[in-house]
Amino acid sequence: MGLSIGIDVGGTKIAAGVVDADGTIIARTHRDTPAESVDATAQAIIDAAAELIKDHEIEAVGIGAAGFVSSDRSTVLFAPNLAWRDEPLGARVADALKIPVVVENDANAAAWGEFAFGAAKNVEHMVCLTVGTGIGGGVVIEGELLRGAHGVAAELGHMRVVPGGHRCGCGARGCWEQYASGRALVREGRAQAESGSLAAAQMLSVCGITDPAELDGPMITHAAASGDPCAVELLDDLGRWLGEGLASIATLFDPSTIVIGGGVSAAKELLLKSAQVAFEKNLPAKANRPHPAFGLAELGNDAGLIGAADLARKPAPAPEKQR
Repeated sequence: MGLSIGIDVGGTKIAAGVVDADGTIIARTHRDTPAESVDATAQAIIDAAAELIKDHEIEAVGIGAAGFVSSDRSTVLFAPNLAWRDEPLGARVADALKIPVVVENDANAAAWGEFAFGAAKNVEHMVCLTVGTGIGGGVVIEGELLRGAHGVAAELGHMRVVPGGHRCGCGARGCWEQYASGRALVREGRAQAESGSLAAAQMLSVCGITDPAELDGPMITHAAASGDPCAVELLDDLGRWLGEGLASIATLFDPSTIVIGGGVSAAKELLLKSAQVAFEKNLPAKANRPHPAFGLAELGNDAGLIGAADLARKPAPAPEKQR
């Protein structure tokens, strides 16, 4: 198998790289994301890929994009942070580059990267959770990426955990990512600081700030790593929400491995330990079933790029048959 290009389209940056069959990135480039313009974003993707194609023999291009992607891996049905609505991105880029192009949900691509080359490379059943501003997810069953009938399966962050809870960006209330994400961590940290809590005031001091509005996720993680009690408690709460949700996920998919990545995973054991404790406590029939292993993602910010490149080498799934 030869070389392919993986492209990770973010809200502010488009990262592209040439990836070999072993998952090694051998060349990189990037562009800013003109998120307000469909045409400009597509052109930036084309330009980044064309730059890499000039110096390498490329078999295919894989694009990882946040949002709903059609089951034929070509059309972005909806993107929350970009102006894509029923956008035939795959065909558009393929026409310009004269090379096969596939489009995949970005969290699916990251999950596949960890499955094929990272923390879950020796298993056949895994769940990967990317915990950042929100929650992304990907599920691999018997070595195949779960896409669902319409290509939009495994939107794990939008599993409802609190009926009537916090309003989510998707329009629903009580989604998991409203309680177990970087956004939730910061919301709770700021709320404690604004309440006049002495413990939260000490946390702000450790972070080197006085205004709660300046508090962010990395600050809380740093404070927790320094032993600040308020920050440790905030991460414990976040881990509890993660573990409780993952117990439900494990009930659905029975993975052998659960991989946690994304920006919040920088807290490492501070987060992983509390997540595992809550998971073990809430897993149904826990005394009578095998438990999955927990691990941290290994590929970092490159997981989506590497996964998209590898998925580009694989044929599109057969269309759903209608009865």
